[in-house]
Amino acid sequence: MENHEVKFLLITPPFTQLNTPYPATAYIKGFLNTKNITSYQIDIGLEVILEIFSTEGFKNIFEYITSKNKIYSDNATRIINLRHDYIKTIEPIIHFLQNKNPNLAHLICEGNFLPQASRFSQLEDLEWAFGTMGIQDKARHLATLYLEDISDLIIEAVDPHFGFSRYAEKLGRSASTFEELKSALNNENTYIDAITLKILNEKINTYKPKIVAFTVPFPGNLYSTLKCGQFIKKKIIDIKVALGGGFANTELRSISDKNVFDYIDFITLDDGEAPILCLFQYVEKIRNIEKLKRTFVLENDNVIYKNGSEMPDFKQKDVGTPDYSNLKLNEYISVIEIVNPMHRLWSDGRWNKLTLAHGCYWGKCTFCDISLDYIKSYEFTTAKVIVDRIEQIMIQTGQTGFHFVDEAAPPALMKEVALEILKRNLTVVWWTNIRFEKSFTIDLCRLLAESGCIAVSGGLEVASDRLLELIEKGVTVAQVARVANNFTQSGIMVHAYLMYGFPTQTIQETIDSMEIVRQLFSNGVLQSGFWHQFAMTAHSPVGMFPEKFNVKKNSNVVGTFANNDIEYNDLTGCNHDLFSDGLKKSLFNYMYGIGYDLPLHRWFDFFTPKTSIKQNYIEKILLLNEDKKIQTNAKMVWIGGKVAFTTEVSQKNKTSKEMILIINKKSNVRLNFEIIYKEIIEIITEKKYNPISISMLESTYNFSKLLTEQFLESNTIKNLKGNGLIIL
Repeated sequence: MENHEVKFLLITPPFTQLNTPYPATAYIKGFLNTKNITSYQIDIGLEVILEIFSTEGFKNIFEYITSKNKIYSDNATRIINLRHDYIKTIEPIIHFLQNKNPNLAHLICEGNFLPQASRFSQLEDLEWAFGTMGIQDKARHLATLYLEDISDLIIEAVDPHFGFSRYAEKLGRSASTFEELKSALNNENTYIDAITLKILNEKINTYKPKIVAFTVPFPGNLYSTLKCGQFIKKKIIDIKVALGGGFANTELRSISDKNVFDYIDFITLDDGEAPILCLFQYVEKIRNIEKLKRTFVLENDNVIYKNGSEMPDFKQKDVGTPDYSNLKLNEYISVIEIVNPMHRLWSDGRWNKLTLAHGCYWGKCTFCDISLDYIKSYEFTTAKVIVDRIEQIMIQTGQTGFHFVDEAAPPALMKEVALEILKRNLTVVWWTNIRFEKSFTIDLCRLLAESGCIAVSGGLEVASDRLLELIEKGVTVAQVARVANNFTQSGIMVHAYLMYGFPTQTIQETIDSMEIVRQLFSNGVLQSGFWHQFAMTAHSPVGMFPEKFNVKKNSNVVGTFANNDIEYNDLTGCNHDLFSDGLKKSLFNYMYGIGYDLPLHRWFDFFTPKTSIKQNYIEKILLLNEDKKIQTNAKMVWIGGKVAFTTEVSQKNKTSKEMILIINKKSNVRLNFEIIYKEIIEIITEKKYNPISISMLESTYNFSKLLTEQFLESNTIKNLKGNGLIIL
């Protein structure tokens, strides 16, 4: 490999996702490109996985395990005894999961190719699902179980910290002091450490960076980052080490432990573009240390926060297009952990990650870190800029799939992006996070689907109107049901984030929330969901003003290292931990269309009250007619097929009637229309994907106000709606 010296080495440490790169380094690399600053990026997590999960990697790991002469569990012993089968099959399986060997699916599904251990015991429970899964999906799921068996072996016999999407997560999670992490970092390198540091050393020797910058999005990335920093600072004193990302932004805002700086030189907070540029200028000796931006350093043996820079943060239009070069995009591994078609999006497929808008346009939810910059500083850019970036990334990566990773994608901007995608005749597949806004009408959802939207995820949270109001979510259960139904009816899958244990939540409210979720699934409104228990964080309104929510902090002491999660007592007295297993087990069944008829109390092994929610509660909401009068300021968009006008003559009485022939992709549709509206229809349908307002019909095309008002009330527009005409 040739030497290519760069200013920055941008690193995603072990481990985030198997199927697609975490986007932080691609964002920073794209920004550095705009400043002509050279950089190289690497997902070390992927490279470590590929080294372990290879023929040579398996030979080495089994040799390592057997050399220990330890007694292992029956499951681990079985895998060790089958090591020759695992060594033989691992590379074909990895190639299959990288979409390089699709024909292997037949052999995998035949049943005698893969060695099987404990993870395959769940197959009896899931055998019903395979009837609806294609052979490729079934094989991918079986191959995933095979990898999980090996993961279990590694955790038991090699490294208890291992996990495909995290490493040593426990050490990073809520570590108010640095002592436990420091102790682990000063231990002998683990098996995973050795591979990680070998890869790191190779990259440093090749690219000779001035600064190595790590993104730490999750607690499960922290240990490896510090281990890498420790290696660099011991071996290569000329390189500076920087740490930033989601973990720092939420957990390290009050850090004071100087020992952390034995492993790194800088910790940056919030948006990374301006701080990283200031760091570069400081290292290049063209900026004083006092002029760094949102950066912790060690100075005179004290942790000091430097924020003297007058450089403003960069506008979204100026941060550049994420650059995915250097990353091994064809070597990511698509797995199917759960066969639910919506749930699997997080682990299956290569998704280019992009942001529509910075921050959250709502910014009020009381459980959320709304005081932090990444939430509170809302800024959007234009649909044109976004779709320009989509096109650039598609050309670079060869992939048309996009996951817009917004806190909550703004409906108005989603509409404009969808129209821009359609006007440019692009084929894009995308999904994103939303709030269940009432502005997501059936027509807007149809437009989003037409542009390539396949799924959305949004917060239903506690599924209780009282608690939704306390959360300041800005939605009701009824609104969530109607909006989710609009998406579903448009062919867009819906995932709901669900919460239990919010302050003052009662047992009755938990059971009622569970019943609402059951009905949403049984009515086909939701396709996927996930329950998580409420956690009180320092930067949320609940954490800052606990007395307003009837909770009490267990301690007001601020730790010297990570400070975000807060231990507290809910003065209501409800033990929310009891409900975890029952809620998750019921939801797992609901996602596969089973268990709807099981009484709610059967999911728990303790007494629970009967639900107070009527059995047809959601059904009645969905049956309410929401048809509203079309407003004169509405915009009409044609997303249907080619239109022709014909006359049908009745053979019986020789009468004739005017018909519209809509030639759609699947079939032709014939509709009655009133001849006086022919010119209006021609204009709307010829301007495909271009919104036409009533005022435009009057001012630009000189139709009378009387005619346009009659058109809005006519049967003709009613016939066109749902057959290609949408009203926005």
